[in-house]
Amino acid sequence: MSANIAAGLRQAGETHANRPAVAIGRTTLQSYARLAERAARLASGLIKLGLHAGDRVAIASKNRPEYVEALYGIWWAGLAAVPANAKLHGAEFGYILEASETRICLAGPELADAISEHRPDNLDQIIVIGSVDFDALFDTDPAPLTDVERDDLAWLFFTSGTTGRPKGAMLTHGNLGAMAAMHQAHVDPATTADCILHAAPLSHGSGIYMIPHVNQAACNVLPASGSFDPVEIFDLAEAWGGASLFAAPTMVKRMTDCPDETPPRGFRGIIYGGGPMYVEDARAALGRFGACLVEIYGQGESPMTITVCDRETIADTSDPRWLDKLASVGTAFPELDVMIADADDNPMAVGEGGEILVRGATVMNGYWRNPEATAETLRGGWLHTGDMGSLDADGYLTLMDRAKDLVISGGSNIYPREIEEVLLQHPDVTEVSVIGRPDPEWGEVPVAYVVGAATEVELDALCLNNIARFKRPKAYVYVDELPKNNYGKILKTELRDRDNAASAS
Repeated sequence: MSANIAAGLRQAGETHANRPAVAIGRTTLQSYARLAERAARLASGLIKLGLHAGDRVAIASKNRPEYVEALYGIWWAGLAAVPANAKLHGAEFGYILEASETRICLAGPELADAISEHRPDNLDQIIVIGSVDFDALFDTDPAPLTDVERDDLAWLFFTSGTTGRPKGAMLTHGNLGAMAAMHQAHVDPATTADCILHAAPLSHGSGIYMIPHVNQAACNVLPASGSFDPVEIFDLAEAWGGASLFAAPTMVKRMTDCPDETPPRGFRGIIYGGGPMYVEDARAALGRFGACLVEIYGQGESPMTITVCDRETIADTSDPRWLDKLASVGTAFPELDVMIADADDNPMAVGEGGEILVRGATVMNGYWRNPEATAETLRGGWLHTGDMGSLDADGYLTLMDRAKDLVISGGSNIYPREIEEVLLQHPDVTEVSVIGRPDPEWGEVPVAYVVGAATEVELDALCLNNIARFKRPKAYVYVDELPKNNYGKILKTELRDRDNAASAS
């Protein structure tokens, strides 16, 4: 079988031609035969635009049915997809499009103007999804599936970096194929009678989980509202049955707390990750949804696959160590190696904390056009996650501290340095430090400690003009000076302690 990820769709189109492939709400839009044909026609249309194997095609859009055929059409042609977070600022889209040397951007109509405003010179065309130009891409004979190697680029995943500029994790066809196999074996096996509900962004984890479901000819169902609404999700799960949902912990909490009195039915699996799930929240979710919860820990650099806490472990309340396991993120996927290491990459003893390292078939090939960051992150053949944790005697991984200063809000990664660099553009800001503040709804929210006379209104406006709205600090705390060590380094741990004490008082 071809290494091309799109081979799974070709097989599904031949073997399960009449099975529903894409739906919105309760309405089926495409069968697998139709989806495969559309992907092959789109591949042909993209090739006729002058694109060649390995060229990048960006998708900047909110979730919509066309997203599925867009991804698979790109792969069918042997091109590399660059899915971008639809919540980004136009300037951030511009950076990603320029850094990735993208030639074609398939844009949702809601984002086309913002992208056009920050369009880099290397971008040949912005094609609005659903437009006449988009439809014209399909007005051609289907292309044969392009043969690719396992190490060929399939998905260029831009994730914010601690330097404030996003880095592009190069995910290959082999990486994504290994992820899909591990999902099917250890996370949430699917059949042709099942579906996945795409309530989370297709540019991230939900889109990556599209792959194992297409491989099994399961249906991709998008909520008709285009947003995440627990009652709508409950209705779709019951209507379709065999439903899997990837959700940030905050989404699971919203579903758990939803006042709808109808017992949720139809869930095959609720897979959560992308941030910490508090033990009490996990217990409450288990009480409402039963034994369908699965937790995964991964990164863009090892997509959706480092460790897994399966449904049996989460549901086994008779286990004397149940609460400890519930507080963990599970054990390493059997196909991967996970190690806790000290600053010199030496393995730590059981129970001792250190950096989480992983190696195996899901680990990226490196960072796009960034050999220095690649060498540092993949030194010694291990992915250095930047996350801190410990392994117990049974191999359960407990996260101790995420990439030290990372803020995870509603499942989205926010790097303080990126916000700090924007705030420091204001002439009346002398110093600034951004930390995460615990929040019952979002998990964490960014808070800025500021030395200077700039007003909150001015700082808000500065952020809104430079970065995505969800990254904007939710509060500004003005101080005379920031705590520092003898070397002048700002002590964020002390700031967090101070902020926690102030919030508790």
